[in-house]
Amino acid sequence: MATLGKAVRKSVALPLRTAKRVSALAKSQHTSANRVLVDLIEAGLQSREAEKQHYLGMVEKLATTTDPSAREQLKRELAELTFGA
Repeated sequence: MATLGKAVRKSVALPLRTAKRVSALAKSQHTSANRVLVDLIEAGLQSREAEKQHYLGMVEKLATTTDPSAREQLKRELAELTFGA
């Protein structure tokens, strides 16, 4: 994942276990811990955006579906996504 634009320096405190995992991952990938952190953050942000799009797609489908059983299934799935299992 390429870095676009100007870089901004941020300070982050990591739990020891997480820091060790990041270091081990960086070593195995022959890269820096900073690069690993940037990649993980970008992947997490993309994942959150995908979840949001999935949710909004389900809401749209619920609004347009006329089949009662499909509407109930969508309502259950949306409730699970919103409130957990």
